[in-house]
Amino acid sequence: MNTITIGDTVPDFTLPASDGNQVSLSQYRGQKIILYFYPKDMTPACTQEACEFRDVHDQITIKGAVILGISPDRLESHTKFIAKNELPFLLLSDEDHKVSEMFGVWQLKKLYGKEFMGIVRSTFLIDEEGVLKQEWRKVRVKGHVEAAVELLDLK
Repeated sequence: MNTITIGDTVPDFTLPASDGNQVSLSQYRGQKIILYFYPKDMTPACTQEACEFRDVHDQITIKGAVILGISPDRLESHTKFIAKNELPFLLLSDEDHKVSEMFGVWQLKKLYGKEFMGIVRSTFLIDEEGVLKQEWRKVRVKGHVEAAVELLDLK
């Protein structure tokens, strides 16, 4: 499993986005990107995380950055999730989990004694040149968004 590490240039990828367009990472050259991977729309922790990113969206855009969320959910699910929570940023659909695998966040998980493959909640900060500057793997939602926003000031 090849994973991207800090200091690497992130390979370009294209995924279907919640606005109906195909979105490529390269479209955001010149901007910082907060790329966050989450397991599933409409679940409590994922909703909390998305809403916390929503609440700091203005602070992030003022700093010249964009937020992109990625999960394996279908676009229809993303559309409902955005509408229900008034999310002001795009969600990308990684149904075949190729991008999740590229970042090393598609892993074997355990829940209630069952094993399954899924996304391990993770966030990546990519700079204006497309270089990975910071990663947060196996994220706990509480306090995470604030840490990502604070780091934007430093990078």
